[in-house]
Amino acid sequence: MTKRIIDGIEVETGSGNVFADLGLPDAEKLKIKSGLVIEITRAVRNLGLTQEEAGRRMGITQPKVSALLRGDFANLSERKLMDCLNRLGYDIEIKVKPASEPIGHLRIAIG
Repeated sequence: MTKRIIDGIEVETGSGNVFADLGLPDAEKLKIKSGLVIEITRAVRNLGLTQEEAGRRMGITQPKVSALLRGDFANLSERKLMDCLNRLGYDIEIKVKPASEPIGHLRIAIG
């Protein structure tokens, strides 16, 4: 990350992953999960579902839906979040390709 001064205020450019910028472990996985949660939230709103209806469709309880919509996704795996999106009518594609570096990266592309 690079630092610069704008109007007398030191500004640091982020990496594009707030979880990595905060030094959290598994930052790439957290970014993937948060992207999935954002899409679940959009889907629930676009479909006009109550939390109870969304829970029945996604196969989770209403309290878990409530937590999810508040951004608490710690107890749900990436796989479960993808399953929730499938149950809300979303297709998910996973693309695997050789990495340009010795260790690859995880990334989510919403489209």
